[in-house]
Amino acid sequence: VLQNNDFLRNTVHRHEPPVTAQPIQILVEDDEVVVVDKPSSLPVHPCGRFRHNTVIFILGKEHDLKELHTIHRLDRMTSGVLMFAKTAEVSKRIDEQVRERQLEKEYVCRVVGEFPENEVVCEEPILVVSYKVGVCRVDPKGKSCKTIFQRLSYNGKTSVVKCLPRTGRTHQIRVHLQYLGHPIVNDPIYNMEAWGPARGKGGKIDKTDEELLKALVEEHRSKQSLDILGISEEDLNSGAENKDCGNSSDCTKSARADPINESSCPAEDTEDPERDAKDPERNDVAACPPNSDSDLETLEKNKELGSCENQDGQTGEKSSEEKDPLCAECKITRRDPSPKELVMFLHALRYKGAEFEYCSKMPAWAMEDWEE
Repeated sequence: VLQNNDFLRNTVHRHEPPVTAQPIQILVEDDEVVVVDKPSSLPVHPCGRFRHNTVIFILGKEHDLKELHTIHRLDRMTSGVLMFAKTAEVSKRIDEQVRERQLEKEYVCRVVGEFPENEVVCEEPILVVSYKVGVCRVDPKGKSCKTIFQRLSYNGKTSVVKCLPRTGRTHQIRVHLQYLGHPIVNDPIYNMEAWGPARGKGGKIDKTDEELLKALVEEHRSKQSLDILGISEEDLNSGAENKDCGNSSDCTKSARADPINESSCPAEDTEDPERDAKDPERNDVAACPPNSDSDLETLEKNKELGSCENQDGQTGEKSSEEKDPLCAECKITRRDPSPKELVMFLHALRYKGAEFEYCSKMPAWAMEDWEE
């Protein structure tokens, strides 16, 4: 029983999943915004098991860019143009454009097979299967959405496709491409055998949501690639306990909804004001990123309290004295993923508003003469 003036301290350390060592390129920086070219595998802001290996933290630590406001998000495995506002006023102004659908976004991706030459419009509604793992599918009960696709090139095996999302649903581009039978070549979720022989083409899955999630996790577990999903064995073994959840009612709800209850990054793709409004946990993280000087110092001190993360973004061999005998993850030795496992061929190429337009270079894998 705690008495008055008793002091309770719970010391933990976290194992951050590995991310690419590719640097974050700053495209534009002025008094109002910072625009970067985000590498694949990096989450935008701290969430789930990620803290140091995030765009917000790296910009703070390596470029001294503090107190940035998140305007929009990209899925962790998606690379490309990402905007941050330097002040609340700028953030509010651009946010109004987002809500009024005044922003245009252009993506490029490399997909399986020969994509049709003519323009393809997909308007299939999308339903979130699991926020925790970040899995969606086409379903009549889902939210309405629209994506326009245009083939840019075909090399005999794969096609480069330009994507213009007219709405901002979770994983919209990836799910629509899967539905059309042309999933992204190296998509670690929507181009997996777990979806069945047709890999989800035409929305045919022949599995319940629970069976699908279990099959996806088992496929990654067999390939020792759970980290690519941003989850760990410890997360999977935690059962109904959701340690990262701040709201007990939310925890109960998600524990019932998701057969797999890991504290992963929620699915992030293009902006969706309606979804953000309904998901307070996402907004809390985005609105209050722990990127102030004091927070950074506090997290740096975690190492003294037994943290065994490597802050360069790479997992290395840990010496025996750094291993915690009570930590399930410390006991597991996992291979480092190869650089190509940390890249997905989906890139946000252009972001255009009423008074601005930002564009990145075309990625190497999107060139017409590129070969695997």
